[in-house]
Amino acid sequence: MTTISAKDLVAQANREVETLSAAEALARLGQPGSVLVDVREGEELAKTGRIAGAVHVPRGFLEFQADPASPTHRAELGEGKCLVLYCGSGNRSALAAKTLNDMGLGPVAHVAGGFPAMAKAGGTVEPA
Repeated sequence: MTTISAKDLVAQANREVETLSAAEALARLGQPGSVLVDVREGEELAKTGRIAGAVHVPRGFLEFQADPASPTHRAELGEGKCLVLYCGSGNRSALAAKTLNDMGLGPVAHVAGGFPAMAKAGGTVEPA
C-alpha cells in the first residue's frame, strides 16, 4: 500500500481550492455573505487571539458544524455563504477547505500563511 504524506495532501488541497492572500481575505471580511472561519484549536486562540469578526470552529468539528443536516450545524456556516478559512500556517485550512468542497459546500477558500499573515497584513486581533 502506498502512503501519502501530509505534505502531499496539503499540496493536493492547494491545487484544488481557492487560496487567498491575507490582504484578499481581509478585503472579503465584512462583505455580505462572506464568513471568516478560524479552524485553529482553542488553545491556539487563547495564546494569540483571533482576527476580529472571525467565527471559531475547531478543525475537528468543522464538517459537522458546516453540514446543514447535522444536529450541530451552525447557521453562520450556512449554504450560500462564502467561507474563508484560516489556521496557524495555511496547511489545516487548505485541507479543511478541500473537505468542505468535497462535501459540496461553498464557495470555500483558505488563507495562505494563516493567522500570522493576516495579523501582519493589518487584521485586527481580538482576544479569544
